[in-house]
Amino acid sequence: MTPDELQAARDRTVPDVVAGGLRVLFCGINPSLMTAATGHHFAFPGNRFWPVLHLSGFTSRQLMPSEQSELLRYGLGITNVVARSTARADELSAEEFRAGGKILTAKVERLRPQWLAVVGITAYRTAFGQRRAQIGPQERTIAGAHVWVLPNPSGLNAHWTAQSMAEEYGRLRMAVSPDPLTDTARD
Repeated sequence: MTPDELQAARDRTVPDVVAGGLRVLFCGINPSLMTAATGHHFAFPGNRFWPVLHLSGFTSRQLMPSEQSELLRYGLGITNVVARSTARADELSAEEFRAGGKILTAKVERLRPQWLAVVGITAYRTAFGQRRAQIGPQERTIAGAHVWVLPNPSGLNAHWTAQSMAEEYGRLRMAVSPDPLTDTARD
């Protein structure tokens, strides 16, 4: 991918990977330029979402970003708080996050996932006005979905290792379904 191709992807949107009644709807901050250029969520090579999803037990093998539709077989999906792509999340305004929180709430109302997992504490705090929120399960629900805030898997989030992230994602997986037999892909 050339720098020009990446810059051409600025402000694009990427279709969600969703279905009704998901076990977990993972919600990123916004698409990276690599994600927008490829059309695959969490596509930047340094992003640890796909390895962490597998290490935490959500998937039976590590999926590639190009295999994102396979998530639906596991009862998992992906969306974003803000739909437009940027090079960095700090290019987004607080107003965009708050508007994104309203759009996300409507999406959750329509899709009815059991859990909404927001991957990024600052995005969650800003989008939903929860200044004191911490990583982990939240007391509030959004449109009936339980909420869990997870560490952002970006490589820029260096104080979380893949292993420590996998432990936190694994806590969510156990809350979703402590029975490993229900965690296999749906036929």
